[in-house]
Amino acid sequence: MARIKLDLHDIYNNSAAIDRALQNAFDEAIEKRIREVEIIPGKGSGQLRKKVERFLQAPHIKPLYHRIENDSKNFGRLFVYFKF
Repeated sequence: MARIKLDLHDIYNNSAAIDRALQNAFDEAIEKRIREVEIIPGKGSGQLRKKVERFLQAPHIKPLYHRIENDSKNFGRLFVYFKF
């Protein structure tokens, strides 16, 4: 099964780049009908993860995906699932 993997470590301090990367990953998943996007905000202070969670709850983003799942073994990673 295809999966898009988005590691945000390199752009953690650039808010606009984070939003672009997340939007691009979602656009690609929808365009290519990829059912799973793995987002790695890392563990750190939790600020990057909160930014990702705010993005996922945005009114124009929330209807695009089916569910979010936290990695039970790694707090610094989450999965977004699409239903096509």
